[in-house]
Amino acid sequence: MFGLIGSNAKSGAGGFLRFGKLCGFARREDGTVAVEFAMVLAPFLAMLFAIMETALVFFAGQTLETAVADSGRLILTGQAQTLGLTQQTFKDSVCSRILGLFDCQNGVKVDVQKYTTFAGVDLSKPVDAQGKLKTNFGYNPGGPCEIVVVRLIYEFPVYTSLLGFNLADMGNGKRLLVATSVFRNEPYQGTCT
Repeated sequence: MFGLIGSNAKSGAGGFLRFGKLCGFARREDGTVAVEFAMVLAPFLAMLFAIMETALVFFAGQTLETAVADSGRLILTGQAQTLGLTQQTFKDSVCSRILGLFDCQNGVKVDVQKYTTFAGVDLSKPVDAQGKLKTNFGYNPGGPCEIVVVRLIYEFPVYTSLLGFNLADMGNGKRLLVATSVFRNEPYQGTCT
């Protein structure tokens, strides 16, 4: 009888010992930091890349705005008209103000149009119903005292689109950046009529 009790006690003690090891394993905290870091790392990196890309898009937009303001002065003051600048030579002038951030010669589109009134100016996005960029851009710098709209258009590539965050607003997955300057040309040949 004692032999039977002894064998049961041994198996019971072994089960208790095994249960005790399991509880000890559950209480160990050696790898907790590594597991928590792994769980937090992916969302942290996604947020970090989204912030960097948003900053890059804002910086690119500001670069275009500065370029349109600077190059628009060529038309505003009549220099583009008196020098006989074409759309390509005006674009070369724009590209000399944009360094390193864009593929200016192949990517930036220049649209210069004159209007009779400020109310008639069309500032709509140059995108069709499918989200593709329209290609009917012109170059008409106008004459003295005429209203002119200068637009620089660029399709900026977007790479981060995680967790529903996406800066793309075109059908091809790019962000359309449009920098615009609207002004009345100066009376560079005398007075306005």
